Amino acid sequence: MTSKSPAAGRMILLNPGPVTLTDRVRAALGAGDWCHREAEFAALMQDINTRLAGVHPELVSGYRAVTLAASGSGAVEAMLGSFAPDAGCTLVVANGSYGERMARMLAAHGKPNEVASHAWTAAPDVAAIEMRLGLDPRITHLAVVHHETTTGRLNDLEAIGSLCRRRGVTLLLDAVSSFGAEHIAGAGWNLGALAATANKCLHGAPGLSFVLARYDLWERQPARAGSVYLDLHAYHSAQHQDGYSPFTMPVQIAFALRAALLEHEEQGGAEARLRTYRARARAVHVALAGAGVATLLDPAEYSSVLWSYRLPAWQSYSGLHDALKSQGYVIYAGQGALAREIFRVAFMGDIRPAELERLCELLARQCAPQP
Repeated sequence: MTSKSPAAGRMILLNPGPVTLTDRVRAALGAGDWCHREAEFAALMQDINTRLAGVHPELVSGYRAVTLAASGSGAVEAMLGSFAPDAGCTLVVANGSYGERMARMLAAHGKPNEVASHAWTAAPDVAAIEMRLGLDPRITHLAVVHHETTTGRLNDLEAIGSLCRRRGVTLLLDAVSSFGAEHIAGAGWNLGALAATANKCLHGAPGLSFVLARYDLWERQPARAGSVYLDLHAYHSAQHQDGYSPFTMPVQIAFALRAALLEHEEQGGAEARLRTYRARARAVHVALAGAGVATLLDPAEYSSVLWSYRLPAWQSYSGLHDALKSQGYVIYAGQGALAREIFRVAFMGDIRPAELERLCELLARQCAPQP
């Protein structure tokens, strides 16, 4: 029996954020109008920061969150500008668009940096990175993307983090599309700070992002931030004293983030979300494999959050995208040189069982060999 299309008015977003919101989170957007300089909103932001630090158990005791009005990239730039050193050097591990973006951010802020460049389809060469650390004592920090959504690769942070711990190198982590689902360690990775956002694995609305940093980084004499708006120490001084922020925050988006964090907790936290995403990814992979569609990477190399697939020879991305969108589903294109070769499917957000079943049917039909 053919499953039903998404309910009227629902668009199922299969792009890597923003996501399809639950009814509860969407309703929170209409909770009311608050002034961002009132005590009630300050208390709300302090509650959000406390809950963010509790999303991953390894971060509860040693890390503190601040929240800012920005996309995930805004949080990454704030993290790098506030914590990458002016003396010393940051090594950027780049195997996709977002690693390369971190290098551009550091350059824009005038921060000393080197780049360990890899092909977009390659895993980080941990042995080569270790050799580079050994040859260059200037390198005190390492910046890397946890889940590189360019391809869907989950970079091996167990190996990279262990290397940082052994070498005493501070890890600065882009966890924008992994926070809330994939495993994140703290001291075990010598994690100094991570950046993430509300509208990916946490299932909040876009507009707020955040940075978690180790206590000692907040208390240390700050690096030259190179920006007034992105100076995280100013946010920390305000949000962890009276709760206010140095700039206007999107009040309704904060309501939605708190609702999303409550749902995340009630549903079992990061481990439960990881299981949910893996089950969705498995269902989609079975459907596409049955239609003869190949993955870009080895399946074992993917995150739970997003997978990339090679476009069938007879199917353009626009044709596939438009056919699915007409049925209420939005997939995602490849980037750069991969734009003509792949499509991407993310598994975040409020995707109901019947909608997942219908998606698998549509993908198999649209990608099946043509007669």
